Amino acid sequence: MSKAAKCLGIHPMTRRQWAVDGKIPFMWVGRERRFSSVDVENMKRGSASSISRPRREVLYVRVSGSSGQESSLAAQEEELRATSTGEVVKVVKDRGSGLRENRPGLNRVLAMVSDGVSVVRVTHEDRLARFGVGWLKQLFAVYGVTLEVLHPKKSGGRDELLEDDVSLVTTFAGRPYGMRSAQARKRLLAESGQCAGGGDAG
Repeated sequence: MSKAAKCLGIHPMTRRQWAVDGKIPFMWVGRERRFSSVDVENMKRGSASSISRPRREVLYVRVSGSSGQESSLAAQEEELRATSTGEVVKVVKDRGSGLRENRPGLNRVLAMVSDGVSVVRVTHEDRLARFGVGWLKQLFAVYGVTLEVLHPKKSGGRDELLEDDVSLVTTFAGRPYGMRSAQARKRLLAESGQCAGGGDAG
């Protein structure tokens, strides 16, 4: 930590906060954070060029329902626009549970991260994802992109948390049922084939 901070010319506590915020990847070795020299050098070059680099923001808003809740999407967008300090290049809207990894809007954000965007902004961390936000922060950091959360450590509404719980249970419960259903169909097809074969032979 101290060596990385010295190389970047910053205080070790600032370096620690950058790691917590996902601005630079790290790994744990025992109880110490370790940083790749390549990542530190990239961060150093990025810091030098950030003075002239324009702030280009992507605003990401999400609701869990497949329909309705337009007012919630609009409220999130309005709040993010009101606190913007750069150029808003895109507002990405998504519908679906935060547990779903394959969301059209999230996929668009991931594509834009590598295309000149400097900041991804959300009202709450769980708007982006219920789990794995740390991994997304590290991915963003690789491209020099920062994730900014307007209201840190504040969860979404009770109703949406309940919907996510139901989605999680449904996903895992549906797998064995789907396997059983597939096995049943295969067995029925095999039996029907045997019956048809027996009729032809007769």
